[in-house]
Amino acid sequence: MDLFTDRLKELSGDVCFDEPMRKHTTFQAGGPAKVFVTPQTASELASVIRLCREFEKPYFILGNGSNLLVSDEGYEGVVIHVGRAFEDVRVEGSRILAGAGATLSKTAAAARDASLSGLEFASGIPGTVGGALVMNAGAYGGEMAQVVRGVRVLTKDGEEKRLEASELEMGYRKSCILPRGYIVTEAEFLLSRGDKEEIRSRMEELAARRKEKQPLEYASAGSTFKRPEGYFAGKLIMDAGLRGFSVGNACVSEKHCGFVVNRGGASASDILEVCRQVRERVFRKFGVPLELEMRLLGKFEPPFGA
Repeated sequence: MDLFTDRLKELSGDVCFDEPMRKHTTFQAGGPAKVFVTPQTASELASVIRLCREFEKPYFILGNGSNLLVSDEGYEGVVIHVGRAFEDVRVEGSRILAGAGATLSKTAAAARDASLSGLEFASGIPGTVGGALVMNAGAYGGEMAQVVRGVRVLTKDGEEKRLEASELEMGYRKSCILPRGYIVTEAEFLLSRGDKEEIRSRMEELAARRKEKQPLEYASAGSTFKRPEGYFAGKLIMDAGLRGFSVGNACVSEKHCGFVVNRGGASASDILEVCRQVRERVFRKFGVPLELEMRLLGKFEPPFGA
């Protein structure tokens, strides 16, 4: 490990060890990352990836941590944080160019201020541009696939390339980015001209709906399960009698059964146990399999699905 860490420190001045991942996820749970590095440029990011591959070190690309549950034992590999160095958002005519580390709220606000319509749905999603493209994030009838024009990525070998929207293979909560091991560095969105006040009003309307219907007062990873075809996960969970079901300080939200929340100090194992019980009971009662929308990082016993 010494040679690897020495090389890593030569590449990046922002390296730390045993970094608590609860500080970097919206679930506010999970153990430490053995190595945590925050590259400052795309070339530095590429160099860190190549180094991890050279030393055969597992790595994970982290954005805002809004769709992630890290195990209580933490992660033995390298967490590569795509952070502030990738937050730039630029407006060029009807296009928005946004770094992978830019939050969706910041990107949507830039569009609003430029009287560009199309990103209103994204204004309240608590994630980054990079993460949103990986999973084709969406809400209230909108999704990334509707507005993205192209994406700049790094390959597993640290080479930069551009993918057009048609090459992203976007579907419901998926794209080709993760399966192919790509890392988003920048996205280009093509929007339409609109009225700034109408755009602002729509964003405020959606924010009010979120506040009314979602448990924003608690730590969570947003919608816990993907929407099963022909059903709504939250209604299935509610109809299975699981509103408020808890393990430790993790529970199914009373406000919206599609959310598993951390009421304060919940362990990752408690959160995942709630998810296991929910999935098992919904399947037993309705025969509908629920699939996690959030990603899992680290070792969980037993593995989800066992």
